[in-house]
Amino acid sequence: MSDRIDTHQHYLPGFYRDLLDRHGKNAGGWPMPDWSTQSALNLMDELRIATGVLSLSSPGVRFGDQSRDIARRVNEFGAELVKDRPDRFGLFASLPLPDVDGALAEVAYAFDELNADGVVLMSNVEGTYLGERSYEPLWEELNRRGAVVFVHPDAPPMQMLDGLPAPLLDFPFDTTRTAVHMVANGVLSRHTAMKVLLSHAGGFLPYAAYRFTGAAMFNEGITAESVFTDLRRFYFDTALSSTPATMPSLLAFADHTHITFGSDFPFAPASAQITAMLDDAGLDDGLHTAINRGNAEHLFPRLAR
Repeated sequence: MSDRIDTHQHYLPGFYRDLLDRHGKNAGGWPMPDWSTQSALNLMDELRIATGVLSLSSPGVRFGDQSRDIARRVNEFGAELVKDRPDRFGLFASLPLPDVDGALAEVAYAFDELNADGVVLMSNVEGTYLGERSYEPLWEELNRRGAVVFVHPDAPPMQMLDGLPAPLLDFPFDTTRTAVHMVANGVLSRHTAMKVLLSHAGGFLPYAAYRFTGAAMFNEGITAESVFTDLRRFYFDTALSSTPATMPSLLAFADHTHITFGSDFPFAPASAQITAMLDDAGLDDGLHTAINRGNAEHLFPRLAR
């Protein structure tokens, strides 16, 4: 029986793929995969995924003056997929950051007109990270709506190492960097009604969480205790991360009600193998069910059985 809710699944509209090609953009040096609605459904059936909450991956919708229009087009495309198959798909709407006014307009459209399930933000936009003070109006609005915010990594503003594309090495770092930046700047402590979901088990955050409490030494208004508390407010998906090396750290750090299943389709060629590792991780039935479905049902009540 298809039972999982996949909170980390991507879509690649044809017009968006063409736009990336014309602008010479890609996901941090990673080959852009083929995607279709049917290929997504096939993978979902194979891995017993009932519903995939779709999002754009890196590089998102930053295309200069076209960013607002591109965000609107990809969001309307995704909303049509959900409209056609509300049982199988959900949508994280894309926002045209660093254009905060444009992002606020798209939040209103995405939630009020398209019935989006949440929004997706890249970990950085041209070197601007999510704890940036200028983003405060956006956080206020997302918090007012009690929104689910999915943070997906993008290539950091630094040179890639030869033979090591950003998704392989730099993405976990950038997720960690933006998450700690948000906490150090009080985003999580000020806005407790929204839920922020980090990709790939939060990058290195669970492994080094105690180290990051040292941010209190350099940022007024926070303490080591408040940093740790806010780091545990995050939600974490298992995309590419339900391995014997990663799961023990994630389970030792995270609130067990804050872990959701992720496939990273179609970018992760090893989705099936990583999912099998989750199923073979020796989790008790209650926790396994919570990660596969139950925790996501709390984030997305419309998907609850």
